[in-house]
Amino acid sequence: MSPDGPIAYPETVRDTAVEELAGRSIADPWRWLEGDVRAEERVQAWVAAEAGLTRTYLDTLPGRVAIRDRLTKLWDYERVSLPRRRGGRYFFLRNSGLEAQPVLCVREAQDASVRVLLDPNGWAEDGATALGEWEPSKDGRRLAYAVQDGGSDWRTVNVLDAVGGEQLTDEVRWVKFSGLAWAGNGSGFFYSRFPEPRAGLEHQAQNLDHAIYFHRLGTDQLADFLVYATPDRPRLIHVAEVSEDGRWLLISSAEGTEARTELTVIDLTVPKLAPKILVRGLDNDWRLAGSKGDIFYFVTDLEAPRRRIVSIDVGSEMRRRREIVPHGEDLVADAVVVGDRLLVSLLRNVASELRIYDLDGKLMDTVVLPGVGTVTGMEGQGDSAEAFFAFTSYDRPTEIHRLDVGSAVALPYAQPELQFDREEFVVEQTSFTSKDGTVIPLFLLRRKDVHGAAPTLLYGYGGFEISLTPGFSSAALCWAAMGGVYAVANIRGGGEYGKAWHDAGRRANKQNVFDDFIAAAEHLKATGIASSVTIHGHSNGGLLVAVATNQRPDLFAAALPAVGVHDMTRFHRFTAGRYWIDDYGDPGKEEDLSVLIGYSPLHNIRDGVQYPAILIATADTDDRVVPAHSFKYAAALQAADIGPKPHLIRIETRAGHGAGKPTAKQIEEIADLWAFAAYWGGLSV
Repeated sequence: MSPDGPIAYPETVRDTAVEELAGRSIADPWRWLEGDVRAEERVQAWVAAEAGLTRTYLDTLPGRVAIRDRLTKLWDYERVSLPRRRGGRYFFLRNSGLEAQPVLCVREAQDASVRVLLDPNGWAEDGATALGEWEPSKDGRRLAYAVQDGGSDWRTVNVLDAVGGEQLTDEVRWVKFSGLAWAGNGSGFFYSRFPEPRAGLEHQAQNLDHAIYFHRLGTDQLADFLVYATPDRPRLIHVAEVSEDGRWLLISSAEGTEARTELTVIDLTVPKLAPKILVRGLDNDWRLAGSKGDIFYFVTDLEAPRRRIVSIDVGSEMRRRREIVPHGEDLVADAVVVGDRLLVSLLRNVASELRIYDLDGKLMDTVVLPGVGTVTGMEGQGDSAEAFFAFTSYDRPTEIHRLDVGSAVALPYAQPELQFDREEFVVEQTSFTSKDGTVIPLFLLRRKDVHGAAPTLLYGYGGFEISLTPGFSSAALCWAAMGGVYAVANIRGGGEYGKAWHDAGRRANKQNVFDDFIAAAEHLKATGIASSVTIHGHSNGGLLVAVATNQRPDLFAAALPAVGVHDMTRFHRFTAGRYWIDDYGDPGKEEDLSVLIGYSPLHNIRDGVQYPAILIATADTDDRVVPAHSFKYAAALQAADIGPKPHLIRIETRAGHGAGKPTAKQIEEIADLWAFAAYWGGLSV
């Protein structure tokens, strides 16, 4: 087989299934590919045939081994997470470089030696069992941690003695979309779970009836206490947090992915737990920044599309709200109470600023950041002026800084040793104009010595109010190091400019997202930046890539849709898909279905039109966007008359939507994608 030779695709049987929706009958000939690959033999056989064909093809691509080796070198640097201080101990994750999974470590004090608490790298031979969520008790003596197997969203929670390192007998199962919140006295923790699914449907059945439980240490899960549930509203998900003084349990409830939250508080000091509504109705975004006694501080978009900070006295029956930091021109991205200060991260033109306010909202100082980039996280406690923040940019791997909020002095705490010379690269922010005249920001990463048009990899997302802010990626740097341009478009549907930017790219406005992305590619070519454009995106970004390919197949050299949502008529029927109705609309309603069917990738492949080379990526254990989306899309592409270029699917085993994927699997996947993009985009490797 040669990369540009004819391809004999596996035969995919069509069936006569029809989807009945909102008065329409929609043919669904690939319905059988929705079967669970773990259990259904004919799906297993199809996956094996497709995976074998794709592997054979990818192994013929020139430069793939060189790309993998370059990626491996760029990936091989120490990475450290934000430390969490509990009871004088500092807990953090560390990956020495190429370890399959990060290791959980602890320091007994700021300047103490590092001790390993948990090393997931021995949990599975293939490295695909990962450490998920984790949280130390408030005194730092116990650690609750979640185990994620094969990339699934399901978690099993265990407990460790953080002092002696002994494993406790506690085990909590069927946990998903959960925080871990310790009781103030360390007697146990609050968590969220779904009912145990029917056997065989663990990775496909809809997730309903989320509830919050309390697990007391040393007891069986069957004895766990049901704290909060909404059986009359089974679509809600609930996440629990405990106030720093241990008195209050705050429950945040939401129905979908849109930031619309209802808040409930429970006083944990009274004998009978009685939930009380703090904020009623799923109308606005409410994010806890921290608390001081009964005064809770929230980031909210109530009467503030770019968000503001308010306080609520949860101990008062009046629940009075007080504005602390008003709505302004910049987007309030995050906030945390540290000592007697509010540490606030803002976005100005898609780059971070970090400010310090007192608890009455007076601006005290602005923290000097290392450059133009993103504050990706902040940690601090109300009993100390010590804080930590993480900072990154396209040419700067994540580094941790320690901050005294009283003096606003920030000092490096953990900085990786670079595997490249930052001076060899340049990061630019520019913009382009979309179809309707909207100006869209665009970031570019390239080598300084690359002038004129070069093969360009364009990345986008455009959904769920997720902002694509400057952040380091070994994969992006690898493309630039090879002489290409890596471009990121801050298209509508994201959260870069607040609620209005998001609303302009969801539901009936979703076409704006595709128009923005297509306009980005046109701009890159028209201005001489790109000699060719390959488009790339994950999840909702995979949907974006597939739609753009259908709408403008002439514009792209190649397309790389990864773990994408491709059947817009049935996404809501699997696992957590129903949560996406906030962004996409409800396929069961005619007004929404008419929009969805108009762009659904599976239903809009254009027979008789020449398509670019396409490499779909998915994983067999993805229970976020089930792999059936990609299976059906691949079958439809291969059955269509869309030209001779390859239309292949790469199916990872023992992997999910992305979280917990072992380092080696990540490197191998990017090497395959980049080799494919380089060949069809004309980038010499």
